[in-house]
Amino acid sequence: MYKAVLLIVFLAFVANNVQADKKIVCYFGSWAIYRPGLGKIHISDIDPRLCTHLIYTFVGISTDGEVKILDSWADLANNSGKDGYGKFNALRQLSPGLKTLVAIGGWNEGSVKYSEVAANPEIRARFVENVVKFLKEYKFDGFDVDWEYPNQRGGKPIDKDNFVSLLKELRHALDQHGYLLSVAAGSAEKSASLSYHIAEVSQYVHFINLMTYDYNGSWDNFVGINAPLYASSKDTGNSAELNVNASVRYWLSQGASAEKIVLGVPAYGRSFTLVNPVNNGIGALSSGPGNAGPYTQQGGTLGYNEICSYLSQGGWTVVRDQEQRVPYAYKGNQWVGYDDPTSLLEKARYINSMGLGGAMMWSIETDDFRGTCGEKYPLLKALNSVLRDSAIASSPSDSDDTTVVPPEVVESTSIKPTSTKPTSTQPVTPSNFVCIREGYFRDPQDCSTFYFCRFVENDYMIYTLHCPNGLHFDTLYNVCNYKSLVTNC
Repeated sequence: MYKAVLLIVFLAFVANNVQADKKIVCYFGSWAIYRPGLGKIHISDIDPRLCTHLIYTFVGISTDGEVKILDSWADLANNSGKDGYGKFNALRQLSPGLKTLVAIGGWNEGSVKYSEVAANPEIRARFVENVVKFLKEYKFDGFDVDWEYPNQRGGKPIDKDNFVSLLKELRHALDQHGYLLSVAAGSAEKSASLSYHIAEVSQYVHFINLMTYDYNGSWDNFVGINAPLYASSKDTGNSAELNVNASVRYWLSQGASAEKIVLGVPAYGRSFTLVNPVNNGIGALSSGPGNAGPYTQQGGTLGYNEICSYLSQGGWTVVRDQEQRVPYAYKGNQWVGYDDPTSLLEKARYINSMGLGGAMMWSIETDDFRGTCGEKYPLLKALNSVLRDSAIASSPSDSDDTTVVPPEVVESTSIKPTSTKPTSTQPVTPSNFVCIREGYFRDPQDCSTFYFCRFVENDYMIYTLHCPNGLHFDTLYNVCNYKSLVTNC
């Protein structure tokens, strides 16, 4: 019976490419209420219908295990404060089922205090008690741990063990009150292998917000895309691991549950200043961070709302990298690699193809929340159009895509596995095909046929599917694509 139900669910996925139960986790940077001009956001500007989970950032920690409010005027109602917590949690009234969490940590908090608290069982227990009290007092639905990063930035090797102990104790306490527990985690193998016992982290949290971005930035001496979906054919060694796909596959290989991985997507780009404006391709030499934007006001970083505004003003050349599946843009000596609605549509389909738990956005106040470049929240709506069956989550319009996609480029994202049809209503096991892991696989003899492997009850279920006439299954992007664009067929 279980397998029959699973089959029905899977066939619905193939037919519609929509997963109503996928999470869309939205981080909100509360400091954006201080930004100038059109970059300033009010909590009332947030559309809670576009998120399943909203996370308020940040609170801090003290070495004696206290949860510290970092901006009482912005967060609380007393002393004529802005009542950020209250207004944020009130958004649940506009979207039934929405869960609100508060996050502790972040980059600026560092690692030292977290390392100290996690290492001391008594202080750790006190911290867990204080977390529960905090959630009760301010009426959040859960707690997000964003320790950046165990065993790094002043941490110690024992942090890996202590982080698991902290999560185990938090989960036990939060479960007693029905609260959620999530983590924000570094994604690339080089960093994650230092910080996490991945299988155990996955065991104790409800979901993992995988920070699959910041693979390249102004700390390099060359330009690179913030969050490439796949590696470039030019990438070698460690560089070949600095992409979304490599990170996801690493976490899965280390025992993370696919359903708990929530794939991070950035609502911002990493910008650079070119050494030579004529040399402007990926890998070109950079002399440092790009110019600060008018809203975020930080060199080397541009919000999507800033990027789309720049592009609408003209003078920028936009290139969509066909291997890494994300765009970059340049004008003079300024260069930025970023995500747009088109690349997020493809990342959302990647989430479905890998059976992941959903998408996480860092962070929604740098999406075009005012709609200055078109519709409001174009990035969030792109995710919703694939991951949730939402009436308000329409796909970006054709006019949105043509502003950033060269018209001569044929995008494989316009052809989805949604048009594939199973050959029968029962799993079919080809005589010459054996599943070795979950996912999609192309038939070695027939490029229009592919298989979906799903591990259920200690065995693999294999589904046979076919691309529409004239199309081949593209293993690079897990879509049915034009024959001329599919390699090795």
